[in-house]
Amino acid sequence: MKITDILYSEKMSLSFEVFPPKKETSLESVRAATEQIAAFRPSFMSVTYGAGGGTSRFTIDIAKNIMQRYGVPTLVHLTCVSSSRQTVKDQIEAIKAAGINNIMALRGDLTPELENTDRSKWDYRYAVELIRELRESGDDLCIGAACYPEIHPESSNQKEDLLHLKEKVDAGADFLTTQMVFDNDLFFNFMYKLRETGVTVPVVPGIMPITNAGQVERAIKLSGSFMPQRFKSLVDHFGSDPLSMKQAGIIYATSQIIDLYANGITNVHVYSMNKPDVAKAIKDNLSDILGKQLIE
Repeated sequence: MKITDILYSEKMSLSFEVFPPKKETSLESVRAATEQIAAFRPSFMSVTYGAGGGTSRFTIDIAKNIMQRYGVPTLVHLTCVSSSRQTVKDQIEAIKAAGINNIMALRGDLTPELENTDRSKWDYRYAVELIRELRESGDDLCIGAACYPEIHPESSNQKEDLLHLKEKVDAGADFLTTQMVFDNDLFFNFMYKLRETGVTVPVVPGIMPITNAGQVERAIKLSGSFMPQRFKSLVDHFGSDPLSMKQAGIIYATSQIIDLYANGITNVHVYSMNKPDVAKAIKDNLSDILGKQLIE
C-alpha cells in the first residue's frame, strides 16, 4: 500500500517512526521493539536511515519484517548526502526487492566531517535531486519529503524555504512530513503559507513525546523547534521526577494530536523513538477518537 492511499483517505490516521540499530549486536532488541509497536496496528510505520547509509541494511530489514509479519505499510528513509549515484541506485533496488514502494527522500544531516568537504563534487547536494531522480526512474514509488515549519536551519528566511519545498513537490514528492512540532499554532501558520505558495500535497505533522527532560535540548538541536512556555513549564515542574515527566510528556503530545484532529488535520506522525510503551499510551489515549479507523 502507498502512503498516499492513507493520506488521501478521509479517515484519521496515526503513524509511528522507529530507527534501526547502529550495531548488529543491537538488532534483535530493536527488532523486538519495532514489532511491539507494529502490533498496535498503526496506519503505517517509517524506518529511519543512518547518516551516510551506515544502517541501510538494518533499515530495510526492519521495514520488511514489519510489513510481512504484521501487514503494516512501511516507509523507508533514504538519504543521499555524500553518496554516489551507484550507491543510491543499489539502495533503491534493495528497497524494491524487499517489496517496499514508499521512500522518504532526504538529503541527510551534514556531520562535522561533511561540512568541511567540497560539496561541489558530490553527486547529490540537495534532497530535490534525489526526489527528481526517483520520480524520473519510472518506478511506481510513493515519495515523501521533509519540511521545517519553523524554517530549515540553512534557509535565510521562510519565503526562501517555502520555495524550496515547492521545488521538492514539483520534482515529484507526493507528500511532506514535518520535523517535530511542539506548538500547533506554528504548524497551522506554516500550512497557510505553504498553501499560498501553491503546494497542495498532504502535509503530516510530526509529534515527538518528550518523556524525559534530557530530550529537550536534543530536540531543539535536531530541529530548532520552538518550545512554547506551557511546555517549558511542564518540564520545569515535572522534569526531576521521571515517572511524572513521562506521563506529562505523553499527555502533552496526545493533546497536540487531538487539537490537530479537531482542526481538520487527519494524519499525524509520532516520533516514538523505539518506545513501545509510549506508542501504546498515545494510541490508547486516542482509542475512542480513532475508533476502528486505523488499519486492522
